Amino acid sequence: MKSISSFLTILFFTILSVNSSASAQIGGGIKPVHLQTYQSFDKVYPGSEFKIAVKVMVDSGWHINSDKPNEDFLIPSQFSIDTSVFKMGKVAYPKALDLKLEISETPLSVWESEVYVGALVNAPENLAPGKYLLPVYLDYQACNNMTCMPPNTVKDTIEIEVADKKAVVNQIHSDVFDKLNLKSSSQEITPVKKDDSVSSLLESNGLIIGLLFVFLGGLALNLTPCVYPLIPITIGFFGGQSEGKTSRLVGMGLLFVVGMAVTYSVIGVVTALTGSVFGALLQSPVVIILIALIFVVLSLSMFGVYEFKLPDSLVAKAGGAKGGMYGAFFMGLTMGIVAAPCIGPFVLGLVTYTAAKADPFFGFLLFFVLAVGLGTPYLFLAIFSGKIKQLPRAGEWMEAVKHIFGLILIGMAIYFLLPLLPKTITPYLLPSFMVIAAVYLLFFDKNANSVKGFRVFKVIFSIVLVAVAVYSLIPSDKQTIEWHPYTETAVIGTQKAMIIDFYADWCIPCKELDAMTFTDPEVIQQSKKFNAFKADLTKSLSDEVSSLRTKYNIVGVPTVLIINSRGEEVQRITGFVNSNEFLKIIQNVD
Repeated sequence: MKSISSFLTILFFTILSVNSSASAQIGGGIKPVHLQTYQSFDKVYPGSEFKIAVKVMVDSGWHINSDKPNEDFLIPSQFSIDTSVFKMGKVAYPKALDLKLEISETPLSVWESEVYVGALVNAPENLAPGKYLLPVYLDYQACNNMTCMPPNTVKDTIEIEVADKKAVVNQIHSDVFDKLNLKSSSQEITPVKKDDSVSSLLESNGLIIGLLFVFLGGLALNLTPCVYPLIPITIGFFGGQSEGKTSRLVGMGLLFVVGMAVTYSVIGVVTALTGSVFGALLQSPVVIILIALIFVVLSLSMFGVYEFKLPDSLVAKAGGAKGGMYGAFFMGLTMGIVAAPCIGPFVLGLVTYTAAKADPFFGFLLFFVLAVGLGTPYLFLAIFSGKIKQLPRAGEWMEAVKHIFGLILIGMAIYFLLPLLPKTITPYLLPSFMVIAAVYLLFFDKNANSVKGFRVFKVIFSIVLVAVAVYSLIPSDKQTIEWHPYTETAVIGTQKAMIIDFYADWCIPCKELDAMTFTDPEVIQQSKKFNAFKADLTKSLSDEVSSLRTKYNIVGVPTVLIINSRGEEVQRITGFVNSNEFLKIIQNVD
């Protein structure tokens, strides 16, 4: 029975093949199969291995045989390249679909619609730098329910740029290669990141010079927007917790810096041990809630609810030292967490370098020195803010100042909680709190009202709060780039160059980009040749966000990818850039 069925199947396909010439004429010689080819890197090195992938698109109503048909007489599909320059290695074919026809008892192994074929390709060791064309071929036979076309070949060509081994190489089309089960050998290219300057400087200089560079980098981080909120918090804490004695202020300031250094040292050790970024953990809802609670707890001390105090036994051993020492250290730990998620490309480069070294002690040392550099200005800020108590008539007047700082801390707690709250209410929370704070200071907080100068300051400060609150609630008519929400389907389907902005609601530089860079009229005009997408990384521990971070190798936010019309990443921006810099980057992208 099976032999009869096989005979009928052969006869069926023979008849279809005989009739295929007529059908091809009727169809105008159409080819129902089309190719689109991708490469895994924008450049390759001589002697290296890279991947190519082909998207095989089969017109609706047609199918082609897979690479392993279920019948010997069927013609398999076969992928190949022109081997005159490059050599092809392993080929990964997609999973086939079993299609049952009435004429055959055995289901046919076919591909329909859209599938991906991948291959490993080797560049010869003696290949000179330059651009080479790589033709790719797919041999196939296409059939539908009425006819089979003669065996045919479809071709596509991509340009491979072979570069000197000192050149920067970027991984591209990760979304395509994620669909393929194609493992590379140890010869595969390791992408070199453009933030490699940190790594190269540390590698090319001695340890002492490298640590000095890291210390200066830490100092420079104080100019980044994420660190700005630490200034009023630090003033508020030290202004309210110290007694103005210089030796105690220096001690508290040092413990504050050590607390920051401990946080960053943990980041360095975890990065070295895991090879991954600690920032995602620092952005988790649990940690955000913890930070907000710490701000609230600290604000309560400003309103006199409690006072930081060490156990009496330790106080006695320390010669009567105040509990503010413990509070300063704990505050430093917290401030390290607040600043860590988005303090610029320098830290991203340091994180990448530490992960590659995989040395926990080295990671601890680098990030400890980084934090000392970041925290050094706060040592002097602590001394200055603590000295406020030495101003005339400090008693009642200073209590009123502490209340203002307490309100600032509550405002910071609300700010850090915003990403966890419904977006329908978040625009109104901080402005509402500002109005409430102004009303409290004007009508309920009577401290130091007898001091005319301070009473005038409170009125002006309250009016400013109300004015800022009202201004922030006024709808903005400012134009910006025409953004679309990021979806994988939209990105894969685009034929234009792309701008992908990876942002988070808690990220201050992200908001600066939105407010100052993306609203520039020239930037808006130039952006019209791009498809612009925004990818929300606020919920950093979700599966979707984790997948995005891995797919595009996103270490921190903001990260803006500029991708040309061929799908190649031409620029990766980390941190804030002004409109002029951004305009220069996108002007020459095709």
